[in-house]
Amino acid sequence: MTSSASRPSASDADEGRGASSIRLRADALTLAYDVHVVSRNLDLDLAAGELTAIVGPNACGKSTLLRALARLHRPTEGVVLLDGADIAGMATKRVARRVGLLSQSARVPDGMTVRDLVSRGRFPHQGLLSQWSGADEAATVRAMELTGVAELAHRDVDALSGGQRQRVWLAMVLAQETPTILLDEPTTYLDLAHQVEMLQLCRRLNEEQDRTIVAVLHDLNQAARCATRLVVMHEGRVRAVGAPQDVLTADLVGEVFGLDVVVVPDPVAGTPMVVPLHLGPVP
Repeated sequence: MTSSASRPSASDADEGRGASSIRLRADALTLAYDVHVVSRNLDLDLAAGELTAIVGPNACGKSTLLRALARLHRPTEGVVLLDGADIAGMATKRVARRVGLLSQSARVPDGMTVRDLVSRGRFPHQGLLSQWSGADEAATVRAMELTGVAELAHRDVDALSGGQRQRVWLAMVLAQETPTILLDEPTTYLDLAHQVEMLQLCRRLNEEQDRTIVAVLHDLNQAARCATRLVVMHEGRVRAVGAPQDVLTADLVGEVFGLDVVVVPDPVAGTPMVVPLHLGPVP
């Protein structure tokens, strides 16, 4: 794959700078589904230019928080601020030019090709009467190349494997060319090689293009190796935030996940590596 993904447009980049380095802020959020409260009074700052991994046990509120940050889940209380402004009051296309989301539960209309789906990422950049432009075409092709799905361009999405579909959805998000990308379990359905490739792409987007990346991940070791910052959630609250080497301790993993572990340096990267104590050879 090439490394030629474009940066967000100058206007969106300028709009996102502001006086603060905080790109997204959750301020006293209460998140609920009907009467079931998922998170209460949650506060979190997500800095511009960081690659943040959100980790935690199942059903602790990670995906709901991500949807709230993308304005797809309305908080019962509190606000989400995007570059200092209340995201609830922003026009839909304005939000979509600045924040892209890869969700878990995306569905594809029957018969839609890979290229057609990826090209839908250009919707936020289209005016009411605007025509498909050279910039739209270039962004679509570039996104497919980056995610390794260019050769699938004319295949129906519903005929692909789960891993291929996951990469196609990511390509659509990349075609939006947003300065901030939210990824909900982006390695789901991917084999190990494609998981590593996905995380490497996240690193490249962050390091080479200064994209702000926020990803929900299940694998603590992948999160520690990939991210510049970890957010650990537990029972709907943010339990810890910081650099992986500062946050990922045996005590914290024991408290949050209920596991006895040791944390040792990764032999390749030197980042924290979590090793369970009670998963040994079968007698």
